[in-house]
Amino acid sequence: MIKTSSPLVAWRFYLEILDSGYPANVYNFNLLINRLCKEGKITDAHMVFDEIAKKGLRPTVVSFNTLINGHCKLGNLEESFRLKMVMEKNRIFPDVFTYSVLINGLCKDFRLDDANKLFAEMCERDLEPNDVTFTTLIRGQSKSGRIDLAMENYQQMLRKGLKPDLILYNTLINGLCKVGDFEEARKLVDEVHKRRMKPDKITYTILIDGYCKEGDLESALEIRKVMLKEGIELDNVAFTALISGLCKEGKINDAEKTLREMLKAGLKPDDMTYTMVMDGYCKKGDVKTGFKLLKEMQSDGHVPGVITYNVLMNGLCKQGQMKNANMLLDAMLNLGVVPDDITYNILLEGHCKHGNLKDLHKVKSEIGLVADYASYKSLLNELSRDSKDFRKR
Repeated sequence: MIKTSSPLVAWRFYLEILDSGYPANVYNFNLLINRLCKEGKITDAHMVFDEIAKKGLRPTVVSFNTLINGHCKLGNLEESFRLKMVMEKNRIFPDVFTYSVLINGLCKDFRLDDANKLFAEMCERDLEPNDVTFTTLIRGQSKSGRIDLAMENYQQMLRKGLKPDLILYNTLINGLCKVGDFEEARKLVDEVHKRRMKPDKITYTILIDGYCKEGDLESALEIRKVMLKEGIELDNVAFTALISGLCKEGKINDAEKTLREMLKAGLKPDDMTYTMVMDGYCKKGDVKTGFKLLKEMQSDGHVPGVITYNVLMNGLCKQGQMKNANMLLDAMLNLGVVPDDITYNILLEGHCKHGNLKDLHKVKSEIGLVADYASYKSLLNELSRDSKDFRKR
């Protein structure tokens, strides 16, 4: 039994039918081109496309669009635009789909100026952009930081009577939050409600993340209340943003509480989330809790990196616990965690401030420290203090 699930098998079978005198049909060619493009077999798709003309048929706009779309998905924009030129040369005019696919390809390649030019060309040819075209362009403009252009196209979209979906609103809200325009973002959230749509987890997470990065923790916590009221669970991004915001505000106990809620929800905090809370405790002088979190982090399957250890090292040095700091350095080395310049400078600063110059020279010789400006500054401060003490004698 012949398996026709393979497009190439189907193609050979179709050629046999054509050779037996059955009339060729462009529709069947287009189906095969589409299937091959979906499977990423663009060379085979071209072979089928070229066969259209050989059989005395004329490729349709669908034939070209399918092949152009296939190339765009593979990132072959040069070939896509070459096919557009071939289309026009053969007086097969690109339609809205052609332009939408090419604009999408340009946006993904961050060629925003070219995408805008192509959009303008489309409008000049009296082709009405549809919601897909607008959404594609607006998404590209938002991701490229051109939220001003995105909002202009959004207004144009509304004037044409097109209805944006929630995905588009989330894209715009995200772009506005990134540039700190929360007033306009809130207006769009109101617009979502007016259009009888409900903001989803993505909408609220974007707002929480944006507010936390802007330092508006109060607004972020209000959004969280709304989510809980509507029965929408927080995801990793939302929890991490809140923990970060709470740490920045010095609300470390609340940050740890949020971390516990995150774990209870079955989510797994990343290394940076744990480290942020540890850093908060260490800065408050509670290095003990910092180490407690380190053990939890390791029990949770994490392998702490140099940044995590630097946080703890800094906490110990600030407390003058230089013996423990040296022990932590040994532990790092035994675990294969390679100390960086920051590690060494933390130790250098600690030894200088707490007068353990013998230990300092020992650490320097062991680690082969190359001092940077901060290191020299610490040494000069220490030498200055030694000089003053000597003169007092």
